[in-house]
Amino acid sequence: MTPERPTTPRFERLALIGCGLMGGSFALALRKAGLVKTIVGFSASEKTRQRAVELKVIDHACTNVADAVQGADLVLLAVPVGAMQVSFAAMRDALQPSALLMDVGSTKCDVIAAAQASLGERLSCFVPAHPIAGKEVAGIEHADSTLYQKRRTILTPLPQTSIQKMQAAHTVWAAIGSHVSTMTPEAHDATFAAVSHLPHLLAFAAVNALTAQSQGATFLEMAGPGFRDFSRIAASDAAVWRDILSANKTEVLMQVSYFRAALEQFENTLRLGDTPALQHLIQQASDVRSAWTLQAGNACNQDSED
Repeated sequence: MTPERPTTPRFERLALIGCGLMGGSFALALRKAGLVKTIVGFSASEKTRQRAVELKVIDHACTNVADAVQGADLVLLAVPVGAMQVSFAAMRDALQPSALLMDVGSTKCDVIAAAQASLGERLSCFVPAHPIAGKEVAGIEHADSTLYQKRRTILTPLPQTSIQKMQAAHTVWAAIGSHVSTMTPEAHDATFAAVSHLPHLLAFAAVNALTAQSQGATFLEMAGPGFRDFSRIAASDAAVWRDILSANKTEVLMQVSYFRAALEQFENTLRLGDTPALQHLIQQASDVRSAWTLQAGNACNQDSED
């Protein structure tokens, strides 16, 4: 006999803590899928709160985290990773024991540490999540109900996370179109330091190195598609990436050391005029990149916050 598939839960009240692109897109996706009855939201900016109401992303705006969370059976924390601990502390006493709490942070070990320090007995409500999605533009105006479709969402459960909460989190993200994966927090942060955080750091550094030169502006005028493609992620939100790089600094610095060693190989071959060795290094990278393909759930990713 074939077992019944789990039904997607319908939530009475979603509390959206952080009314930006990521949180707003989650709210719109749930509303479009018919999975939520009422959406309330909090943002530190009154202007943003009101704009979220005007755009019908949320039904009601709250002036503090506790009021938003009160009575909610689903809570999404969509604030910069540097603001997580304050948000956890603010919601702890108002959070229902039965509520499902998730975040959308790009780093996980630090977010989990913040939750462990602040949530107390409500830690069992928390399922850490990282949807690999986004846009090059931020803000509630750019919220999109399709943002998470065909994208990967990674869950990094805690030892305290119940099977029921984990299943509910998996089902919710799948219901709005995500491919859901599970990783340990440590594996998550090491992985994304390599494939996201370091590339962003390099893009920032490359643009700064160019513009620091006396002829940088002239050079930039001549830049073509190669520079456009390489530097795209350098246009990312500075505050967001300050927090991400700082939060995951140990893993990022490890990746910087690997990159520095690889760069030194190229430097040495150029200084020595060793063209066969130079070609070998280029061919090695070309072969890896040519063989690599985007996995299901990662395709068409124009994320500036992955």
